[in-house]
Amino acid sequence: MPWRSEGDTFRRAWTHLQRRRRLKYLIPIALVLPTSPASAQVQIRDADTIVVSGTPVRLNGVDAPELGTRAGRDARRWMVNYLDGRSIECDLNGERTHDRWVGICYADGEDIGAALIAAGHALDCRRYSGGRYAHLETPAARSRIRRAGYC
Repeated sequence: MPWRSEGDTFRRAWTHLQRRRRLKYLIPIALVLPTSPASAQVQIRDADTIVVSGTPVRLNGVDAPELGTRAGRDARRWMVNYLDGRSIECDLNGERTHDRWVGICYADGEDIGAALIAAGHALDCRRYSGGRYAHLETPAARSRIRRAGYC
């Protein structure tokens, strides 16, 4: 094993730290999708997928019923009404599922996933949320909505 000086090790560690810091600040900036009601159109595919400025976003940690069910159609209708005229901003985590980016979206600063679950139209998907929304689940939603197997 070749001998390394303390300065060499320090320089390598410092360079690595600087790269990590730089990436830490660059990634969140690149992954935020802001809109305002006047500047962008928001479309609702289903209760846990919205399209913001042409970018499909899967709401992280939200387990909403599928559109083929009555609960799914009710949840989508609720989302349409809830998001109408509001400014939407999404913090994407860099992951993708199918054609969608994954992230947490906000309507005028309020977490959309939290509002959807608290309104009884979806459940917390603990596998992806880490239980962030579990306390918001309603008893009615737990009995009416079948939790997805992947959650």
